[in-house]
Amino acid sequence: MNKYIIEKLAYEFKIREKQVEDTVNLIDQGNTIPFIARYRKEVTGNLSDELLRDLEMRLNYLKNLQKRKEAIETQITEQGKMTAALQQKIEVAKTLQEVEDLYLPYKQKKKTRASKAKDAGLEAFALRVYRQEASDAEIKNEAKKYINVEAGFDTEKKVLKGAQDIIAETLAENASYRQKIREMVTKHGQIRTVATKGQEKETSEFENYYDYIEPITQIVNHRILAINRGEKQKIINVKIIDPAENIITGMQRTIVKGEHQYVAEAVEDAYKRLILPSIEREIRSKLKERAEESAIKNFGINLKKLLLQPPFKGKTTMGFDPAFRTGCKIAVINGRGTLLDTTTVYPTDPRNDIKGTEKVLLKMIEEYQVDLIAIGNGTASRESEKIVAEMLKKVDQDVSYVIVNEAGASVYSASKLGTEEYPDINVSLRGAISIAGRLQDPLAELVKIDPKHIGVGQYQHDVNQTALEKVLDDTVEDTVNSVGVDINRASSALLKHVAGVSKTVAKNIITYREQENGFKNRKEILKVKGLGNKAFEQCAGFLRISEGNNILDNTGVHPESYGLVEKLLDKMGCTLADLESDHLKQTTEKLNAIDIKEVAEELETGIPTLLDIVSELKKPGRDPRDGAPKPFLKSDVLSIKDLTEGMILTGTVRNVIDFGAFIDIGVHQDGLVHISEISNHYIKHPSEILAIGDVVEVRVLTVDLKRNRIGLSMKL
Repeated sequence: MNKYIIEKLAYEFKIREKQVEDTVNLIDQGNTIPFIARYRKEVTGNLSDELLRDLEMRLNYLKNLQKRKEAIETQITEQGKMTAALQQKIEVAKTLQEVEDLYLPYKQKKKTRASKAKDAGLEAFALRVYRQEASDAEIKNEAKKYINVEAGFDTEKKVLKGAQDIIAETLAENASYRQKIREMVTKHGQIRTVATKGQEKETSEFENYYDYIEPITQIVNHRILAINRGEKQKIINVKIIDPAENIITGMQRTIVKGEHQYVAEAVEDAYKRLILPSIEREIRSKLKERAEESAIKNFGINLKKLLLQPPFKGKTTMGFDPAFRTGCKIAVINGRGTLLDTTTVYPTDPRNDIKGTEKVLLKMIEEYQVDLIAIGNGTASRESEKIVAEMLKKVDQDVSYVIVNEAGASVYSASKLGTEEYPDINVSLRGAISIAGRLQDPLAELVKIDPKHIGVGQYQHDVNQTALEKVLDDTVEDTVNSVGVDINRASSALLKHVAGVSKTVAKNIITYREQENGFKNRKEILKVKGLGNKAFEQCAGFLRISEGNNILDNTGVHPESYGLVEKLLDKMGCTLADLESDHLKQTTEKLNAIDIKEVAEELETGIPTLLDIVSELKKPGRDPRDGAPKPFLKSDVLSIKDLTEGMILTGTVRNVIDFGAFIDIGVHQDGLVHISEISNHYIKHPSEILAIGDVVEVRVLTVDLKRNRIGLSMKL
């Protein structure tokens, strides 16, 4: 591995070079990030999965940078134009932008005004003009010698213009000038937006940008994305207001010696015609890249929190997919996620069959002993919620309801996976199954849906889709592996996110478990078609067998450490049987009493690995999500009309974005807590305080019935 890259990563991530080198070796050997983060802590120095993801991304950038440098050096050398000074500049360049700036003069181009002038033999004359060794009058007289009628330079004026074009292009390709100008425009320039012709009289979501100006250095990410969207929809025009006069004057002061108007004009032309348009594109691109990176990162954070929402295990759940004309779709699943029944009811417009709906639902609640009702938050949700709340007053048993974000449920319903899972169920009813499933086990259900359709974050269709997909896939993978997967119950959609398990292998796992009536132990995983030793190493620790013949198979302890566990238990005077529920309390007390450092040395293992093993032995089979606060269960309903300023309510965070968070307070329309109303202390981003699923107390600030908007504050 390139020593420069190792040193660079160590400096940027503030970790030791040895850590970087060992971690990079693990990545290059084909190990997955979840496996490295969980089972190679001694090697990496206990780096988190988040840091490892960032390090991997930066590593790939630096590798690509190095490849680009080598390619450019080869091309310039082949042209016979490489110098020691230029090679040094390329080697020390820190970004792709710097490298491309250095390569620009040697890059093959389409025909330009300057190249035509060079083809006409004006290069030597242009150099003489640029050196400013003769007066403008002498230069003008000398231009006669270079007239080339065949090439189109048939007058002194055209010859002089051709020379200026060559000078302008030479200046525009100067890496040093470009960098200084880039910095000046970024530092002193402004973003200006105006409504397109005829649009200024129309209303739209971009009205704030019909006549807007802001310094480049101050514009925040969500405004960049909004402006870009408005421009794409041709509602607004965007341009950069640059400090042209200062830049041109500064360049002329540096380049022009005395009274040499031809050179001064070439400098101005170089800036206005060649440099500025390019720099504007670069700055806009960089702002877009920055905003997208922030939005994508926020997507990842929100998605992880959503996937880690605590499950309602063992709870029989009714999924309620609201609608008007086509009726509300109902699905009941048992505590293991098995579909029990489906139906369609019509309590909303136009039929308004509330009595008939109550009769059907009350019968299903009693017959299947329903514990929870999950109501989708889409069309007719408000009306359906009110009907459910009234109905539950007539139920003797303890039943609560929760409003569930139904984003993506319709996508799943019509998907290939939805058809495979429920081939005999009407596509319209699959949405209700999905809604029930995402309350019962959010992780298992939401992995079936493309993360872009889950509805967390902002501008998901405006950002780089490849980058978004990579981050979201990585987030799903990290989350799935942090929780663990029951191999005898998981769908192929969930299994394919386990480290080392491909889509094909996931299907082969299901085929094997159906043929063999389930896995009895982790060793059997090696019998799955297409799953070799390397894949087993990566996935085994994340796959759980809850009812197998070895209790360690239901923990996050990797099979490679089973011998270590036996030595530890033997040292404590315990056996694997003592990890069963009847003896677990006493075993836990013994585990709490051991000296980790001393035992790690005695067993010749690392402290991080031993700590993880001890933690797993204390809670075999326990889901790490169980400790998280559960969604706010409801049994009544409010309307937006019931809200008054100053009212204190409990709500659930539905989405966290750059400028605030949306809170479900039980009135169908989520309220917005602006970033300025989240905390009494300054915060850079709402995610510092809030995460999806958090249950919070809020105060009603404003209620706008006309626009259906609610303003909230967490400053109680």
